[in-house]
Amino acid sequence: MIKSMTAFARRESHAGWGDLSMELRAVNHRFLDLGLRLPEELRCMEGMMRERLVACLGRGKVECTVRLRLRPGGDGADLQLDEALAGALLAACELVAARLPRAAPVSPLEVLQWPGVVAAVVTDSERLQRDVLALLDACLEELNAMRLREGAQIQRLIEQRCTALCERVAAVRARLPEVLAHQRERLRSRVAELQVEVDAERFEQELAYLAQKLDVEEELDRIELHVVEVRRALARDEPVGRRLDFLMQELHREANTLASKSMDARLTQAAVDMKVLIEQMREQVQNVE
Repeated sequence: MIKSMTAFARRESHAGWGDLSMELRAVNHRFLDLGLRLPEELRCMEGMMRERLVACLGRGKVECTVRLRLRPGGDGADLQLDEALAGALLAACELVAARLPRAAPVSPLEVLQWPGVVAAVVTDSERLQRDVLALLDACLEELNAMRLREGAQIQRLIEQRCTALCERVAAVRARLPEVLAHQRERLRSRVAELQVEVDAERFEQELAYLAQKLDVEEELDRIELHVVEVRRALARDEPVGRRLDFLMQELHREANTLASKSMDARLTQAAVDMKVLIEQMREQVQNVE
C-alpha cells in the first residue's frame, strides 16, 4: 500500500523530571529533507533522532519540533546556580547602590529571578533520552498511520482514473475502423469531385499511407501497458512515488502522440479526456512517497 508524504503527529509525555512535547510535520518533497528543532538539553540526541527518522521515512520534507520543560527538584532534574553570573550581578548592584544611598537592598530572590542565574538541569540524562526516543517512536507511529490512511485514498483515486483511462482506450479502438472507413470514403468523394482519372493501384497506395498515418494501435498498447505498471506499483510495499511520476510522464507522452495523429473529432476528444485523467493522477502522485 502506498503512503502519502503529507501528515502530522503530536504527542506529549509527562514524567518526574518535567514535561515533553513533540510535533512531526511532513509535506511532499523530491527527497528526504529533515529539519530538527531541539532544546539545548537535547542537542546531543540529534544524531540518534535522525537515524530513527531516516529508518521510518523514505521521502518528504519533515520538521520535528521538541519542547522540553524541566521540573526543578523533581525526579531527574535539579537547579543549578551560575555563581559567576550571580557574583557579577551582585557587584553591579553594589556599584549602583553606592550612588543611590536611599536605594532599597536587593533581595536574594530578585537575584535568582535574573535570567540565567538559575537554570534547571537534567541529572538523569539516560532516562530523559529513553523518554525522548519513546515519544519519537510514538509520533512516528501516528505519522505513518496518517500517511497510510491518506495513501489509501490516493490509491483509490488513481485506480479510478486508471479504469477510466482504459475505458477511453477501448472506445478509441472501437472507433478506429469507422474513422478509417470514413476517411477512405472522403478520399473517394474528393477524387470524384475533381473528375480526374486516378490510377487504381496508386489510389490504394494512398489509402494504405492514410491508414498508416492514422494508426494509433502502438500508442494505445503502450497506454494499456503503462496502466498495468501503475497498478503493479500501487501494489508494492515500498516507496514508489518516483516510479509513478515516471509512468505519468510516459502516459502523457503517449496521449499527446495520440492527439497529434487524430483526424476525427471524437478521437481528439478522447485524447483530451485521457490527458485530463493523466494530469489528475500526476497531481496525486506528487504527494506519494
